Amino acid sequence: MAPLPALLSLMLLSWMLPAQASDEAWQALRQGGTVAILRHARAPGTGDPAGFRLDDCATQRNLSAEGRQQAQTIGEQFRTRGIPVERVLSSRWCRALDTARLAFGAVTEPFPPLDSFFGGREREESQTQALRQTVQEWRSRGVLVLVTHQVNITALTGVFPSEGEALVLRPRPGAGFDLIGRIRF
Repeated sequence: MAPLPALLSLMLLSWMLPAQASDEAWQALRQGGTVAILRHARAPGTGDPAGFRLDDCATQRNLSAEGRQQAQTIGEQFRTRGIPVERVLSSRWCRALDTARLAFGAVTEPFPPLDSFFGGREREESQTQALRQTVQEWRSRGVLVLVTHQVNITALTGVFPSEGEALVLRPRPGAGFDLIGRIRF
């Protein structure tokens, strides 16, 4: 077992790193040319009910009141910090579209590669490849915001994000991207 001072140092470092990562992530977003991939805001539960339909939000797992507020806070933070959002793409699931629209307004565009494949793992590879290509090809002074689901973000980055958490990615010239940091709302 680690000595108490060493353990306390590790705990302190782990508490400081998210703040530092968030500062770096916000700075990268302000500079533009980056991608913010965001897990939809708070929607209690896991997956969707059997027989859900994309065209009927009443059949899906949806944002809670807390999630709706969280989505609005996300948008307020982007605006307050002067983030140059140029384009917003979202999964077609209601909880993702609602998050995107509450945060960023009517500029939100549905984008099928961001759809959840939680209940259809056979789509994971093709959707992840399409998403990777979208991130890698982003060449703009503004920010691309992608609103999606945990499974999609984890497949792309290896990170398991919290609800309403954003990962900031910087496309690399040629291929790939770098994970700059995480922002928790």
